[in-house]
Amino acid sequence: MKSTKTLFAILIALGILVIVLMVGLPVYNVWQQEMAGKAEMAKAEQNRKILIEEAKARLEAEKLNAQAEVERARGMAEAMKLENGTLNSTYNQYLFIRTLEKLADKGDLPQIIYMPSEGLVPVMDVSKKSTKQINVVNE
Repeated sequence: MKSTKTLFAILIALGILVIVLMVGLPVYNVWQQEMAGKAEMAKAEQNRKILIEEAKARLEAEKLNAQAEVERARGMAEAMKLENGTLNSTYNQYLFIRTLEKLADKGDLPQIIYMPSEGLVPVMDVSKKSTKQINVVNE
């Protein structure tokens, strides 16, 4: 009789366990899906905020670049005023070298072949009395 009561108690416990699992597992799955959805929403919201901040940073950088361009133009206008609107060859060489430096900084420097402009003959500074040293100047 004891074994029958024990067997009956085990069967009731198993029945209760099966009922709890039948009710509990679907509820747990629904809860788990809800939590996964909330996590996805939080992640999407964070990604959206990151994109907005990156766009704000790009906008700020563009504004600063535009201000720098305006200042550069003002400087060029002032330089032109100082030169009375004339460009001499030395200033042109300066602008050429500056452009080459900018291209080199970007890594876009093409191959440049310089040809002297004075009848294809290099200009030499022979104004010094010493014959031991002759300075070659390409213009």
